[in-house]
Amino acid sequence: MSSRGVRLQIRDHHVVVENGILQLTLSKPDGIITGIRYNGVDNLLEVLNPESNRGYWDLVWNSPGSKGIFDVIKGSSFRVIVENEEQVELSFMRMWDPSLEGKLVPLNIDKRFIVLRGSSGFYSYAIYEHLKDWPDFDIGETRITFKLRKDKFQYMAVADNRQKVMPLPDDRLSGRCQTLAYPEAVLLTNPKNPELKGEVDDKYQYSCENKDLKVHGWICTNPPTGFWHITPSDEFRSGGPLKQSLTSHVGPTTLAIFLSAHYAGQDLVPKFRAGEPWKKVFGPVFFYLNSTSVGDDPFWLWEDAKIQMMAEVESWPYSFPASEDFPKVDQRGVVRGRLLVLDRYVSQDYLPASGAFVGISAPGEVGSWQRECKGYQFWTRADDGGYFTINHAHTGDYNLYSWVPGFIGDYRCDALINVNQGSCIEMGDLVYEPPRDGPTLWEIGIPDRSASEFYVPDPNPTHINKLFVNHPDRFRQYGLWDRYAELYPNEDLVYTVGTSDYSKDWFFAQVPRKTKSNSHEGTTWQIKFYLNRVARKSMYTLRVAIASATLAELQVRVNDPRSKRPLFTSGLIGRDNSIARHGIHGIYWLYSVGVGGCHLVEGENTIFLTQPRCTSPFQGIMYDYIRLEGPPTN
Repeated sequence: MSSRGVRLQIRDHHVVVENGILQLTLSKPDGIITGIRYNGVDNLLEVLNPESNRGYWDLVWNSPGSKGIFDVIKGSSFRVIVENEEQVELSFMRMWDPSLEGKLVPLNIDKRFIVLRGSSGFYSYAIYEHLKDWPDFDIGETRITFKLRKDKFQYMAVADNRQKVMPLPDDRLSGRCQTLAYPEAVLLTNPKNPELKGEVDDKYQYSCENKDLKVHGWICTNPPTGFWHITPSDEFRSGGPLKQSLTSHVGPTTLAIFLSAHYAGQDLVPKFRAGEPWKKVFGPVFFYLNSTSVGDDPFWLWEDAKIQMMAEVESWPYSFPASEDFPKVDQRGVVRGRLLVLDRYVSQDYLPASGAFVGISAPGEVGSWQRECKGYQFWTRADDGGYFTINHAHTGDYNLYSWVPGFIGDYRCDALINVNQGSCIEMGDLVYEPPRDGPTLWEIGIPDRSASEFYVPDPNPTHINKLFVNHPDRFRQYGLWDRYAELYPNEDLVYTVGTSDYSKDWFFAQVPRKTKSNSHEGTTWQIKFYLNRVARKSMYTLRVAIASATLAELQVRVNDPRSKRPLFTSGLIGRDNSIARHGIHGIYWLYSVGVGGCHLVEGENTIFLTQPRCTSPFQGIMYDYIRLEGPPTN
């Protein structure tokens, strides 16, 4: 590795930064990355593309009620923020003024790029600011996009068990593929690499949860070279640790997603009204380049990228970004404590909230963190004793939120938490009492906000991605929604408590049934259970935790499937689109349905769960967990 200092060249229409390891070229004043020279390759980016379509920040925005506008963010002014042998930081700024109303998103955007001495990569971050009384708008997505050379980068890695040789972008063109139920999904009929023939390609098969989305990218085998996107912190991402985002996909494309509505819908689209002021720093994220000698195993580059990712995580928050809007380590605070669970029908003792997700986010209602998308969120996992430490929080006011695997519902500490510079806030022992009215009579599933424990069928053998055969994420295969009608062609699912096995007998999603006339119809699932005795004057409680919903409705009836009025209806809920996008969860919902003893009988009972909405095959519900509780006992 060279120890040469960082050098900056400013040309008429470009800026070039090099440190003896790599050379980075950006258009001026646009701030579009047009070239990355590394490891003897003149440009890692797709040289067949115009310069404006290689490496860029972009966003999707709209005025209220208008259609979304895709915007590749081009700066209008260029500044050198830092220039010395240790570091170069560049700014490409786009300022908004009223003459641009309706043409550009009403934000001042300052894109920053940093190259450090001895660093095999570069950093980028941006400051978005909406000033008071500026026009209303929504921002549906913002990200950094890189399009790499298709003749070089053909092996993609998203996780240890999600990596493969990928199709070429040409393979997704007419004559080489067949488009499936939506444009993102294609069947490769005549790919340039014949080994991929007959496989499905769909970018949503490579989505990832925020908590696991730390490093992904591409490997070139000749010369052995890696291009990796590393995200050292989730603090600037919206929706909490379980929010899912796109990663890398055919192009070869690598994305750094900061905001998106994927697997959530409009709830995760920030909407600014009534002149609301807003400022947020997205990033910094790191784009890491690595290489090895010809003859060495190029797939070792993935292992090296994971090591580099851990080094970046350990270095967070970075000390080198020049913007005062990015707080350094001594300008942040710490929140710590212990979370206990009290469920008297499980144990009379306080149980440590082992493995709980604990975070601070904007003050709000219980569970509001999963829809929060304007501010910062800071999350951690509690240890086996329930102890947690949230490090490096920005100053400001927060609520503390949590959910505990194995228990339903959400926790929120009522106290407002004010984080100051250098503060360490000791919360002491906090107690979460999950929803509970009586003893468990029966339960289906595991309360973990996912439908992965339920039956996920094999895909149609003509619509397969070989990567997900015998894979723990088998739910990522294409077209699983159609398998329901094949398994239940005439009658809907019936689950019998005590005999059925939810891993084999409970389909992972309650979807509409495809009919012989190629239309769709709603479905009613049955849960049959036996009660020896019924307290007819008492109240039973049905808990229904939903892992995802897409333009769906849940109706509950008990022992009377034909009653016009259900005992409970959720109304129309959810825009997650997780069924079509191969997610196994989206936004979490929890419903508690009171069931009077007068609705139950001694002997066999049936609960009917109806999902009537059926204009699309992708509508439906993924359940997380269902429980029937008896009347309260002392």
